[in-house]
Amino acid sequence: VAMAATSRVMRAVRVFEFGGPEVLKLQSDVLVPIPKENQVLIKVHACGVNPVETYIRSGTYARKPALPYTPGSDVSGVIEGVGEHVTAFKKGDRVFTLETVSGGYAEYAVAAANRVFPLPDKLDFRQGAALGVPYFTAYRALFQKGCAKAGESVLVHGASGGVGLAACQIARACGLKVLGTAGTEEGMNVILRNGAHQAFNHRDPNYIEKIKECTGLGGVDIIIEMLSNVNLDADLQLLAHAGRVMVVGCRGRIEINPRDTMSKESSIIGVSLFLATEEERHECATALLDGIEAGWLKPIVGSEYPLEKVAKAHEDIICSSGARGKMVLLL
Repeated sequence: VAMAATSRVMRAVRVFEFGGPEVLKLQSDVLVPIPKENQVLIKVHACGVNPVETYIRSGTYARKPALPYTPGSDVSGVIEGVGEHVTAFKKGDRVFTLETVSGGYAEYAVAAANRVFPLPDKLDFRQGAALGVPYFTAYRALFQKGCAKAGESVLVHGASGGVGLAACQIARACGLKVLGTAGTEEGMNVILRNGAHQAFNHRDPNYIEKIKECTGLGGVDIIIEMLSNVNLDADLQLLAHAGRVMVVGCRGRIEINPRDTMSKESSIIGVSLFLATEEERHECATALLDGIEAGWLKPIVGSEYPLEKVAKAHEDIICSSGARGKMVLLL
């Protein structure tokens, strides 16, 4: 039943204007949202921080929310209340979300029931906050858009972040040869512990040559690319015949030679989780929940921040020297 008390307030991060991390304002008098039809109210325990949230906050992203808004989509927590027609969840259920209606950087969040999934007992709330966008994006990039098959090779460029580690774990479990890059020794070790057969330091001036030595004349079948504005030109040199670069992340423009795609009949494919259909989301969820059950899917949590330090989290996710797991806010 929808909650009747409208006077309850909570702490939540609000954005009143687009700009730098300083526009993230923590307020303690925000009304607790009320779930409508086919929605649930979640008491938030942790919320993932994604690079895309910094692009939206800065006002440079294609999709701009109406101001003011609360960022955040990857919430984990406990169902506090449900709206009309919700039968899949009840008060007290442990859940994680793929997106929210009211924003996840808050003590309570409303989400559409079809974007909410049961959080298995094997995972804690911090891990639950690392599931949504990273794992759904990785699965979509590999299989729904990249058509990955067992026996193929995949290079995960920027493999030590949330999406990268998810891609390593999923690809390894599904029978692909997994290569990964990271910017630190620690990041490389994290990759190797989470499914990569080999790791390369992308700060090493010769790392492209080392990848070529590893793949031989054949090249790599799929590249999961987190920073295409830096790497796309080099990626095209690394691909096998009919190879594909999956563009998951980009922070600007890059110049490439389209002839490089002709010589191998290779493809550059954009990946957007926002465009997934209901069926595709269900497929992702089923595969990932099976992976958790089987034990090979284990979200790695990196930096943790209290809600008060949200501006620092937004700064660090873009400027830090190297990721080593999913960044989360703890409530």
